[in-house]
Amino acid sequence: MAGISRKVAISTLSAAFAINCIAQTPGSGSPAVNIPANSVAQARTLLGQGKVDEAIKLLTPLAAQKPEAPGVEAELGKAYYEKQEYEEAANHFELALKQDPNDPESTQLLGISYDLLGHLQQAIPYLEKVQSWMANPDPTGSYILGKAFLDTRQFDKARAAFAKMFSVAPDSAAAHLLLAKMMMREQFEEQAVPELEKAIQLDPKLPMAHFILGEVYLFKSNVQGALDEFHKELALDPMSWLTYWRMGDAYSRLEKWDEAERALKQSIWLDQTFTGPYILLGKVEMKKGELRLAAGFLQHALSMDPNNYYAHYLLGTVFKQEGDMKDANLQFQLTQTLRQKKGP
Repeated sequence: MAGISRKVAISTLSAAFAINCIAQTPGSGSPAVNIPANSVAQARTLLGQGKVDEAIKLLTPLAAQKPEAPGVEAELGKAYYEKQEYEEAANHFELALKQDPNDPESTQLLGISYDLLGHLQQAIPYLEKVQSWMANPDPTGSYILGKAFLDTRQFDKARAAFAKMFSVAPDSAAAHLLLAKMMMREQFEEQAVPELEKAIQLDPKLPMAHFILGEVYLFKSNVQGALDEFHKELALDPMSWLTYWRMGDAYSRLEKWDEAERALKQSIWLDQTFTGPYILLGKVEMKKGELRLAAGFLQHALSMDPNNYYAHYLLGTVFKQEGDMKDANLQFQLTQTLRQKKGP
């Protein structure tokens, strides 16, 4: 995930993580009660109601008082965090931690604020500190920390964080496979290859390792290398419908339409709930001149996923080849509309 979508995902996950962290941290509990005039408690209520600006207006004068009341900076940090003003939030969380260095929520949200600002080296110590406080691994916190290590090219530490996320040993074959999968998500395809090779070396029968390595080769347009890995995966797990699907994709890139058709149908026989093989079968049957079959597969895919613009485009192409320009143009218009909605 990148850009705004990553910010939204992390922001959404972080609230639950902070609550979980507080619950697991020894000695953590209700906020300090010696807050003047109930103003901070009132601000906390306003934040809970989504009235962020009102909470900030109430808290800001309290922050100017000397000595400053405990809890003010933490609540201001949360208010600015809710507004996605992460620089301002970080400033207040820093002040909150000067008052209480063991405040788990401020520590966690400060780390996430720095992460969202792209200040990863500043984020990592706070994210690590929170994880060290927790009795049980938290998947969200481990992911955010692992992602920060990944972005700063600290791959061994990233592997350890992701291993903790899935409760596996950090030097195990599974941990190397997990890191490779996360690398693929973040477009570190080249770096994923040695991790996959190490995973296979440690456990030659590890499920999904050959499949993901095949995906890397397919991404790099090494189609034959991908097919070799997919065959190795199927030798370990002949029920892997995902592997048959990607194998069908590989054969279609080589224009081996019969082999592609066979693999894609095998994928469907194992799992009929995924649109990918149906869409590729539509393309394959069109290339073989089986237009009615192609239309049937594509229409079935669209019955499951009506907003798949590529399926609409292929169906329009089928109608065009059949000479049905009215339906073809309707599908092409839908393709354009859906692509515009999806954005770049």
